[in-house]
Amino acid sequence: MLLYRICLVVFLSIVLPGCSETMKYPNSPNFNKQTARFQHPKGDLHDKSVLDLFKFFSSYFTRESDEKENAGFPVLLSSKKDLATFKENVMWVGHSTLLLNHSDLTIMTDPQFSDRASPFSFMGPKRVTPSPFEIADLPRIDIVVISHNHYDHLDEASIREIAKTQPSVEFLVPLGLKSLLEHWGAKNVTELDWWQHVQRKGVTIQPTPVQHWSKRTFFDRNKTLWSGWMMQWSDFAFYFAGDAGYSSDFKETVKKLGSPDLAAIPIGAYEPREFMKSAHINPEEAVKVFSDLGAKYAISIHWGTYKLTLEPMNEPPIRLKSVLKAAGVDSKNFRTLKHGEMWPEVLPN
Repeated sequence: MLLYRICLVVFLSIVLPGCSETMKYPNSPNFNKQTARFQHPKGDLHDKSVLDLFKFFSSYFTRESDEKENAGFPVLLSSKKDLATFKENVMWVGHSTLLLNHSDLTIMTDPQFSDRASPFSFMGPKRVTPSPFEIADLPRIDIVVISHNHYDHLDEASIREIAKTQPSVEFLVPLGLKSLLEHWGAKNVTELDWWQHVQRKGVTIQPTPVQHWSKRTFFDRNKTLWSGWMMQWSDFAFYFAGDAGYSSDFKETVKKLGSPDLAAIPIGAYEPREFMKSAHINPEEAVKVFSDLGAKYAISIHWGTYKLTLEPMNEPPIRLKSVLKAAGVDSKNFRTLKHGEMWPEVLPN
């Protein structure tokens, strides 16, 4: 019991540590000059008290047994040889990591290959479903996009290895994260504000607003920005939601940029609902997001890889299937892929 309390206090005092350098972006409309923090137009809806955090982590550490937390989910493995011919395709690698190739450009989202989504090797959310391949097996990656700095989305070991094995890769990140990735060895990092865009090899890429937050230390809450990402070719558009609570941001994105052909939408890590609602959408809200975006197809992300919250790990895809049926949406259009599964049919022929 004493060890448990010590670990809990350490975890809460750190609350996902990392770089705590203070940065200022007064020219960003999303940066609050008074608080020196980034802020969603609706405010910081996920600013929990110490008591709220204690209750959540107490529930997390004392939660009921979850069969899938030990068994994990099926994985479709890919070899280096398999990935060498990865063209005009999209793969769900796991959690929020996707690999997409179109028009000779390969993009990876939120690479996370570590055994724990945590600053510690001995505690914190553990990987329950193995990665379908190793970083060393990756084909040439042109661009990595990062949604925000939480440990399950921004992993130091993964970034370091990608930067080492593929030094020419470009990392696109929300404001405030450039120096951290450079510290980890990344040579080519571009940071962007919401709606700013870059063009690379025929694709326009830009971060978009989502309702979320950032934090890697006890002292750096919302010192860096968070985002979704829209990627638009002349014949195809892909939207990566990253991590988000439900908001009007998805409709606003469509209003400004149009609907994507394919969207990656989170469906997991939503319980306890009162605690998670402002930061994580549930399956019912995921279907709303699919509708708001007007997407032709969607891939479920943010489930089945790490044990993050209190719902059973196999609940999100089961619940999503039920919600899709009730909403009259064909589950063939909003798919829950296996780890490592590809879906080439959603790319233009």
